[in-house]
Amino acid sequence: MANTSERMQILKMIEQGKISAADGAELLRALDHTESSTSRTPLKGASAPRWFRVRVTDMNTGRNKINVNIPMGLVNVGIKMGARFVPEMEGGEYEDLLQAIKSGEQGKVADVVNGEEGERIEIFLE
Repeated sequence: MANTSERMQILKMIEQGKISAADGAELLRALDHTESSTSRTPLKGASAPRWFRVRVTDMNTGRNKINVNIPMGLVNVGIKMGARFVPEMEGGEYEDLLQAIKSGEQGKVADVVNGEEGERIEIFLE
């Protein structure tokens, strides 16, 4: 059974309009299946990352527009959802992100500046 705090986090994201109800339902379903999924092998001497964190910062004000933490067990669902919001992130950048996740890398794995929208998008594995 999934952790209650993780369920509440998903419900709060729906309430705040960060994700749609359909996306939230998909995350909740995936959360129920994370316990049965296979675990990834972390880097030697390091523990596996537990969170996939996305932060979007307004470049003009310096304030966070979005700060979402997703349990690593849901990362595949999260990447599918995120791909819809960042359609230009494909090919090399997308493959680099997937490789960092599969290898158990930790820290900042992506840092993209969107000049048109005045946003900075950072992705962390923690």
